[in-house]
Amino acid sequence: MPGVWFDELAVGQRFEHPIRRTVTETDNVLFTTMTHNPAQLHLDEEYMAGSEYGTRIVNSCFTLGLMVGISVNDTTLGTAVANLGWDEVRFPKPVFVGDTLHIVTEVLELRASKSRPDAGIVTFLHQAFNQRGELVASCKRSGLQRKRPA
Repeated sequence: MPGVWFDELAVGQRFEHPIRRTVTETDNVLFTTMTHNPAQLHLDEEYMAGSEYGTRIVNSCFTLGLMVGISVNDTTLGTAVANLGWDEVRFPKPVFVGDTLHIVTEVLELRASKSRPDAGIVTFLHQAFNQRGELVASCKRSGLQRKRPA
């Protein structure tokens, strides 16, 4: 079980996730069409050629999902009870097909659960950076995390 127990986490703890991911054309098109998002900025290269970006941008919901997904193995795999929510989701720069993303996670807050003595609530800050080191996405994620079994 690669995830971390609630009582093994510390505020300020950082995870530099080793998995990096190059975003592909297929990622963007499949995710955009599966979620019924017909926005031209994701699907229409000709339309976007005349935009400030000069090309299509990757669906930000894909970027959010990838950022959180990459973090799971090192943080919550096998130790999470439930995802409680995402806050302050931001996309300061666009992601383009061909960008390679790497993710950093920091533990922001920890508190014992009032209703579940075997778990606690953790707040993570997830950040995604492209190959140039530019911040392209961030969010705070709260989750219910199991304590180490007695």
